[in-house]
Amino acid sequence: MYTITAIKQQVKRKDRYSVYVDGAYSFSLSESGLIESRLASGQELDGNQLDDLKKAAGLDKAYGNALRYVAMRQRSEWEMQDYFRRKGVDAEAGAQIIGRLRDLGMLNDLSFAQAWVANRRLLKATSKRRLRLELSQKHVPSDVIDQVLREDETDERDMLRALVAKKQARYPDRQKFMQYLARQGFGFDDIRSVLDEPLE
Repeated sequence: MYTITAIKQQVKRKDRYSVYVDGAYSFSLSESGLIESRLASGQELDGNQLDDLKKAAGLDKAYGNALRYVAMRQRSEWEMQDYFRRKGVDAEAGAQIIGRLRDLGMLNDLSFAQAWVANRRLLKATSKRRLRLELSQKHVPSDVIDQVLREDETDERDMLRALVAKKQARYPDRQKFMQYLARQGFGFDDIRSVLDEPLE
């Protein structure tokens, strides 16, 4: 049998508690994880109970880290999975945490994509083609991308005109300017048409 000899609040992370078993540090839990586990000093555990607690502690820590990760900015499900891969969280634990975040409304590819498009619209002139590529790189499902871009009422031509007015002085060479605009995801026909419009 093993005995819990101490439970101490961590100095650097006040929201976490270190659990000592037989006088040595064994694992840590968040405050909510500690309450759920109902652990107390002097409590005795067998080997299986201790293993289960360590496994739960690992899941608890990964969940806390995941909460901080999605709190920084909205994430796609794929970004969350990629984060777990980089952190060495096993697939089963990752799937459990993703399910919990989904249930809390903190992980949703549709709201992620909507926020991504709204944010890009605020920051710079970005074509729908470019937005589609960016969202695809985040592994957002294509039907979600289609829906979000359908909802986006930005007039691409007007946006292209604004970008041309803003950047034209930096690109005296028409060919290079067209290449720049194409890299922003605008089609060559639209670019040519806007560049050929009479100056106001």
